[in-house]
Amino acid sequence: MAKRSQFKMSISERRRRNFSENFKKSKVKELESGVTQVNDLCKQYEVSTTSVYRWLKLFGSKRETQEKMIVESLSDTHELLRLKKQVAELERMVGQKQILIDFKDKMIELAEETYGVDIKKKISTKPSG
Repeated sequence: MAKRSQFKMSISERRRRNFSENFKKSKVKELESGVTQVNDLCKQYEVSTTSVYRWLKLFGSKRETQEKMIVESLSDTHELLRLKKQVAELERMVGQKQILIDFKDKMIELAEETYGVDIKKKISTKPSG
């Protein structure tokens, strides 16, 4: 009498095989109706549990939709809006400060050119002494 171990597939053989969509759907129906269990299915067809759960996700009656619902309280919404306004105000202030810095740098550059004096101090990396 033939034993089950004689018919075991190698890993490369299992990777090359494909199950039809109808086969997967029928096995998902069996799982959802309770006729079979995931472990039994995995042993019988030498398929990984990851694959079976992927079939359930794709073909199951309880598969997830691509939409997500975010539920937040009104106070969370107000806080989020307040924080967005605060970020916008801070970005505006940083922009203004950058304009002032650029203006001062240009003024120093023009003064150096006009008067021929090095206004910016050059920091030396050599130790004094």
